[in-house]
Amino acid sequence: MIYADNAATTRISDIAFEKMLPFLREQYGNASSWYSFGAKTKQAISQARQQVAEAIGAQTSEITFTSSGSEANNWVLRCIAEAYQNKQMHIITTAIEHPSVLNTCYALERKGIGITYLSVDASGRVLADNVKAAITPTTKLASIMLANNEIGTIQPIAEIGKLLKERGILFHTDAVQAVGRIPVDVHDLHVDFLTASAHKFNGAKGTGILFKQSGLELSSFISGGEQEHGLRAGTENVAGIVATGYAIEENITVMKESIKKLRYMVDITVRGIQERIPTVHINGDSDNRLPGMINLGFEDVSGESLMHLLDLKGICVSTSSACNSGKGEPSHVLLALGLTEKQAKSAIRISYGRYNTVDDVPIIVSVICDAYAKIKASQ
Repeated sequence: MIYADNAATTRISDIAFEKMLPFLREQYGNASSWYSFGAKTKQAISQARQQVAEAIGAQTSEITFTSSGSEANNWVLRCIAEAYQNKQMHIITTAIEHPSVLNTCYALERKGIGITYLSVDASGRVLADNVKAAITPTTKLASIMLANNEIGTIQPIAEIGKLLKERGILFHTDAVQAVGRIPVDVHDLHVDFLTASAHKFNGAKGTGILFKQSGLELSSFISGGEQEHGLRAGTENVAGIVATGYAIEENITVMKESIKKLRYMVDITVRGIQERIPTVHINGDSDNRLPGMINLGFEDVSGESLMHLLDLKGICVSTSSACNSGKGEPSHVLLALGLTEKQAKSAIRISYGRYNTVDDVPIIVSVICDAYAKIKASQ
């Protein structure tokens, strides 16, 4: 099998796996316990919090662990909206956000909160000038993803963040696809809230990250005990948190070389396919995108059919976000780029990761091109 769907999830790293195992078996104490057996797990959580904070340029007190990036996104949007429930409130977001942001915004909209869904250009980028134009006297929050999960386009978050900070508007970025893959510094980005998910950077599933800038208030999302500074009740997923710390630390260490390799792999993938299928189209920004990710459109061919033929050959790619799979609807991200429904349904996403090798590329290229030819011949 060749796994090329790392935007959906990643293989846990060997180091992260080894470091989490003791907290599933030998060191299983509750971190809230007063005795020394529990203190060891509490110390492990503190270490992971420090590892995450250092990776994104934050303070340890600004990091809260959650169960997922989706939970963290919901937490920011819903709790900020709740804080202004007796006042007029307006939120700015984009048409290409992850469903955990868009569906939450739809729910808030039904409660009377004003939401502006900014359009993007043909490359999937949000213009800072459009954000500026969307600001109203009641705008309290903007939520714009750092990098898109379907096309990989990286947004000008630092420019937007500086603009919003000058106007006193809170800024959240969903950085689930970016953290651990490209350099991310919360201060350089001028964000108040940042969310991430460990399984996207070779950590374990079931652990998310919320960065909340020091001094800002955010009510608890889950009521109960005093875990996570009293912000998120529930016994901590210690093993997952430990894996998160080591996974992000390791990814930061190898990031420079990994980025170089992944960009090269995408370049030769595109060139190889274009040689045999000149009509193939790159969806999104050809240059300013996440390393390792490419979204390709194939004229008059179903992306789902391509995906299934690749699966039969042991190659894993996707047609859209894993969170949208099974709907049978065209990607809202690709439609936002101006593609027709037919064009949107002709796309597949290839996303290489740390454990892919350059040797995977010619196999993927050959199988894709053969599958394309087979579908065209049957039409």
